[in-house]
Amino acid sequence: MGQFTMKTSVLVLVLVLGTGVPGAVGETHSLKYFETASSGVSNFPEFVSVGLIDDVQMYHYDSKTKRAEPKQDWMDKVTAEDPEYWTRQTRNEVGIQEQYKFNMETLRKRFNQSEGVHIIQRMSGCEWDDETGEVTGFQQFGYNGEDFIVLDLKTETWIAPSPQAVITKHRWDHDRALMEYYKYYFTQVCPEWGRKYLEYGRSSLLRTELPSVFLLQKTPSSPVSCFATGFYPDRAALFWRKDGEELHEEVEHGEILPNHDGTFQMSVDLDLSSAAAEDWRRYDCVFQLFGVKDDLVTRLDKGKIWTNWEEPTNVNTIIIIVITAAVLLVLTAAVGFKLYRQRTGKPRPPSEDSAELTNSACNLLAAGDVTICTWVKA
Repeated sequence: MGQFTMKTSVLVLVLVLGTGVPGAVGETHSLKYFETASSGVSNFPEFVSVGLIDDVQMYHYDSKTKRAEPKQDWMDKVTAEDPEYWTRQTRNEVGIQEQYKFNMETLRKRFNQSEGVHIIQRMSGCEWDDETGEVTGFQQFGYNGEDFIVLDLKTETWIAPSPQAVITKHRWDHDRALMEYYKYYFTQVCPEWGRKYLEYGRSSLLRTELPSVFLLQKTPSSPVSCFATGFYPDRAALFWRKDGEELHEEVEHGEILPNHDGTFQMSVDLDLSSAAAEDWRRYDCVFQLFGVKDDLVTRLDKGKIWTNWEEPTNVNTIIIIVITAAVLLVLTAAVGFKLYRQRTGKPRPPSEDSAELTNSACNLLAAGDVTICTWVKA
């Protein structure tokens, strides 16, 4: 997994969603944890911790409720094997929350900053491929919306994007016992727990739902958009073909975006400005979904394109107006969300999941003046 860029609005926490790769669908899963500690932010918890399995939030803790609790019904199953699970997680989160207060003060001094709005964030977890067995672990800290220090398990070193983090890098690079622990946790413990959570939520997390697919066009000269909405999971691909061959030119792929009901949507645009009218029948839009063998193919047909400049043929006018308005509203919301993400930087989920605090894995950020624990989560 590449670096997780933390350049984003410090007051907004958005779920990280997978992005479909045109023409390919992968079989990977992920367990991610996110923590956000803040100071000087009114009407916002000083500490928030959230956990996600396959980008579905399963766990939540914040400094206002002071309680670790499940966000999915199936997470209650964890207590069947571990009756003290939620009590332990609450205790661990309270300890982490207190430690962040100390770290906040230390980092503020290190950056020579006055009191005010400041944010510390941590993202950690793992991704694994059940087919190949490949596992990737990751952990990264951010401060005030910028990357602070990043774990590189491949080289077994820390990367310090911020000059103020160099002292931390040197200290942690020389702690070989800690690095060995990280290698063990992120490549073995993390995916083991991830598979447990997947099994708990199998009926929900491993389900498949095919989308509704629409062809949309704003004006006669605009690109034709193939819009798929209502699919699950987000491991999907959407692309245009001509004569059965996938197109890479004159197409623009959109991001996979969330719907309010937990499903996803995506679109891909095709520029037909240079295509002859009689050649339109040679094009089709293909949707592929992980876990589903057959592709969903929609052939390009002018009579099936939803527009705001003319009516599709043989359909009741009133029904067309209502459905077109609804579809275009969803598409507009998706485009707006995409522009928001581009404007604020790559979004990132909230905070983190169940915690197993390891006191032996705490290291000094600076000479005797700060501790950022290397907490890991079960």
